[in-house]
Amino acid sequence: MADKQHVVIVGAGFGGVHLAKELAKEKLRITLVDQHNYHLFQPLLYQVSTAVLSAGEIAYPTREFFKDYKNVEFFLAKATGVDQTRRALLTDHGEIPYDYLVLAAGATTNFFGNESVARNSFAMKTLEEAITLRSHIIHEFERASKKTDPSMTDERRRHLNFVIVGGGATGIEMAGALAELIDIFKKEFHSIDFDEVHVSLLEAMGSVLPMVPPDLQQHTIDVLRKKGVDVRLNTAVTEYDGNELKLSSGETIATKTVIWAAGVRAQDFIKDCGGEVDRAGRVVVEENLLVKGSERVFAIGDCANFHHGTERPLPTVAPVATQEAAQVKKNIMALISGRSPDQLGKFVYRDLGAMATIGKGEAVMNGPFPVLGFMMKASGFFAWFAWMFVHLIRLAGRYADFTVSVKWIWNFFFGTRVSRIILDKME
Repeated sequence: MADKQHVVIVGAGFGGVHLAKELAKEKLRITLVDQHNYHLFQPLLYQVSTAVLSAGEIAYPTREFFKDYKNVEFFLAKATGVDQTRRALLTDHGEIPYDYLVLAAGATTNFFGNESVARNSFAMKTLEEAITLRSHIIHEFERASKKTDPSMTDERRRHLNFVIVGGGATGIEMAGALAELIDIFKKEFHSIDFDEVHVSLLEAMGSVLPMVPPDLQQHTIDVLRKKGVDVRLNTAVTEYDGNELKLSSGETIATKTVIWAAGVRAQDFIKDCGGEVDRAGRVVVEENLLVKGSERVFAIGDCANFHHGTERPLPTVAPVATQEAAQVKKNIMALISGRSPDQLGKFVYRDLGAMATIGKGEAVMNGPFPVLGFMMKASGFFAWFAWMFVHLIRLAGRYADFTVSVKWIWNFFFGTRVSRIILDKME
């Protein structure tokens, strides 16, 4: 296989895995690089952090995808940069030479330079972060249950005050799921006065879920408020020390739990890959998805800034990554066949719509849904059922499809959260 062209893909997310699967059908050598040995279904991380699902149901061993493809090798390492002159990917386990390189490294949490928030809040972009957050939430109720003395009221309420920052899909879904988890705890923590439990959702802009129409935005807010979530718009965070959250209005919220869902940025190493990056650290790509100024390095998904014929860069969602992967596959094969970069196909994104769940039996959806064959705007149970269907077909592995669907149905009817086991000791 030494004479075959070598394609190196950084990142085993939606785009990276999809591209590797497609290229595996060709007479190529493919190396897929990731710092974890699993593919993570990030849209359901919030369900791990609220004990709906377990970690194994949203993570799938990367090597399992390619067990029947001898031309695909998985390389467990953390990428640190690219030397385009020598055509080498730099990692913490050595260099990997390439003929063509595809950056599909995904994104990480964007704290927008707020160091106090970065130090003390909880992010939810990795499996480790979701599990840590789940343990913390349960521990907070355990801590509060021990502080029954009236002199400890303020301290107890600090443990029972939960703040979610960010009104995008992640923040909305987290707020709804957390409110439902609290309803389960009401039956189990007999020493806690649940009138003291408070969940807030803070959004710096004037609306939530910017990808859906105003009526669906308002429906989302109404549903969350019915669940007891305090939704605040035009409310920005300025500082958080782990005990007090300060807002731009001057107000202070006493809380031990701030969940940051306010934005994403590219992985740090992307800036060291030889291309131009934007403020969020994403590498700027041409219409053919080549990194600006390069003839052999492509970028797709959350780490790429594709801004051609659109008002703003394409959103950091899975359909963008998988569609870009399909175009990059065509373009790599075209380069191998002898075409020049200016002869490559241009990427055109097909919008598949947007959806978000607000809790069991409640969701919003909007946009052209090819599966259904027509435009659709909906809320409530139908949207929730469509949301479940779309997410189930995107999960990796039949085991996950079965267990996740069973847990969702069980949770819908009985409110069961079986993944509430905590392994770390309470301090």
